[in-house]
Amino acid sequence: MKRILLAISIVALLSTSCGAKKKIADLESKNKEIQDLLNTCTVKLNTCITEKDGLSSQLDYLKKSNTDLLNNMNNMTTLSTKGAQNIEKALETIKEKDIKITRMQDALTRKDSVTLALVTSLKGAVGISDPDIEINVEKGVVFISIADKLLFKSGSYLVSEKAKDVLEKVAKVINSKPDFECMVEGHTDNVPFVGNANLIDNWDLSVKRSTAIVRVLTKDLKVNPAQLIAAGRSEFVPLVPNVSSENRAINRRTRIVVLPKIDQFYEMIEKEMKK
Repeated sequence: MKRILLAISIVALLSTSCGAKKKIADLESKNKEIQDLLNTCTVKLNTCITEKDGLSSQLDYLKKSNTDLLNNMNNMTTLSTKGAQNIEKALETIKEKDIKITRMQDALTRKDSVTLALVTSLKGAVGISDPDIEINVEKGVVFISIADKLLFKSGSYLVSEKAKDVLEKVAKVINSKPDFECMVEGHTDNVPFVGNANLIDNWDLSVKRSTAIVRVLTKDLKVNPAQLIAAGRSEFVPLVPNVSSENRAINRRTRIVVLPKIDQFYEMIEKEMKK
């Protein structure tokens, strides 16, 4: 009986030992799996931590960039506002200048209209049919050029009776334009003048011829002396080269320059500029 019990005990012990080994083996296998899983999780965790650090750095950079962009936008807004104000001021200045230019052009147009009307009236009054009398406009100024042979004898400054007929028509137009001035210019050729008791040279001759015309206009034809200017140009403003007797005859002339009073013209311009 004892042997039987011993045998049973031994068998039971062996069975128990085998079961324990199997459980230990199973536990060891599971422990290995868990360790492998833990290692894998550790690796993933470290990777996540690294990625997190990288993302944090990127986030900080983006935040800084965003702040910089906002600051730049504010600066740009400020600059844009100032730029818009400067552009607006510039446009206003340009507009003002355009208005002034337009007004000046209007004033000049009115002056040109007056000049054209004056030319028309002069031509109608004088009746230009004589080639020795010429009326033209240069740079907005009216010129009446009368050949020397219609006004004076050679070497003389005494006005002829024939000249008075022409000057009477000119005086009529001048008297109708009290706001205009007339410069009477004497011109000679380049032949040296032989001086005498009354005349010294071509300068003297040109001036005396001019003053002689002025005296006829004022004393005989009642032109306002304040409208007249006497001037001598001698031989130095020729129409053509003094190379022939025909050309010298062309250059010997009296020119009457009809123009608005300069101060009135500038007053007109200044008035338009101030508007």
